[in-house]
Amino acid sequence: MPAEPPERDVPDPSGAGGGTDSAEQAQRWHSTTYGRARRPAAGRPAAQTPGREHRLAELQRPTDRATDRPAEPAPRDHAPRPDRPRRRPRVRRRRVLAVLAVLAVLAVTYPVALAWRGWSSVDQIAAASPGDRPAATPGTTYLIVGSDSRDGLTPEQIAQYSAGGTDISGQRTDTIMLLHVPDSGGPAALISVPRDSYVPIPGHDRNKINAAFAMGGAPLLTQTVEEVSGLRIDHYVETGFGGFAQIVDAVGGVTMCPATAVDDVRAGLDIPAGCQSMDGTTALGYARYRYTDNQGDFGRVQRQRELLGAIVSKAASPATLLNPFRAFPLATAGGNAVTVDEGASITDLAGFLRGMRAATGADGISMTVPVSDPNYRTGHGIAVKWDTEKALAMFADLKADDTEALRSLTS
Repeated sequence: MPAEPPERDVPDPSGAGGGTDSAEQAQRWHSTTYGRARRPAAGRPAAQTPGREHRLAELQRPTDRATDRPAEPAPRDHAPRPDRPRRRPRVRRRRVLAVLAVLAVLAVTYPVALAWRGWSSVDQIAAASPGDRPAATPGTTYLIVGSDSRDGLTPEQIAQYSAGGTDISGQRTDTIMLLHVPDSGGPAALISVPRDSYVPIPGHDRNKINAAFAMGGAPLLTQTVEEVSGLRIDHYVETGFGGFAQIVDAVGGVTMCPATAVDDVRAGLDIPAGCQSMDGTTALGYARYRYTDNQGDFGRVQRQRELLGAIVSKAASPATLLNPFRAFPLATAGGNAVTVDEGASITDLAGFLRGMRAATGADGISMTVPVSDPNYRTGHGIAVKWDTEKALAMFADLKADDTEALRSLTS
């Protein structure tokens, strides 16, 4: 405990000079720190001892009851808090990281969900050749078939698509194409095979290639193409009347630019010349008509490739893919419209779509099997005779995965 100052009123026990001595003692006490003498440090003056007024002021200052320490003075209103400059950038960084994390998740889950939606609707069938098959060739070759079968169409849909009436049964091909996606880095190639091409059909002598599909379905058509070309067909893709129209409607229609007006009753088509947007029904008629086309089936296969290019381009555009209200219905419609071979996977279907986009793009190759006689008379009616030398050269280039060499056949 600090020493208390001597009482001035207590007389000196000796009885002599009590008052003077008391005053001197009090003076000496105030010249020390809490009653103890304090030696000044060498070389500097001694600190002044706080007086009674100062100590009373210290005792009267408000304290923090929780810590028994003097309370800090309240900050002034205009003075900024020292921690705010540190917290604001930290909060912004956290928000940016959260947004980036959400975008990263969407970038992975959205295309996966979209692909799965389409793939879950795809039908698969046995389409491999039943005979001796050619050896595997580099690149990936897809056999594409557009079936004109009326199976599954209602009478209303048959009338809407001008599909020829309910008395037509069985399966035929309106479109036969080969899509070759090379491993060599060359351009993808989309090649039309005229459906009236006169070729040998295994077990059925020579006939129009369209008859192979009618007689033996996808397996016999695959076998016919493999034996006549020497190519190994890796995958099979088929669509029908209704599916084609539904895909066009799902992408919001496509823009085509016919050079002349078209009025074809059999295809249910009556359109003016010039660029115009076509819905599914109109686009289907545009892809099918040939009787009023001066080029016949050759004009038709060219339009079919152009239409496929327009569909793929619009389906792969950001306006379609990034809009879930359009992308998911398109995936569903596309899946319902497509039938693939039983050995195909979702990766193979994705490769097909990428190949179609590349083949119908500016750097792709779009052509028809070289023909020498489009009006070749046979026992099965008028057929298409290939240019044997050029056709064999084309197939040899495909077998060698040298698609760039095909450009000499298209010039």
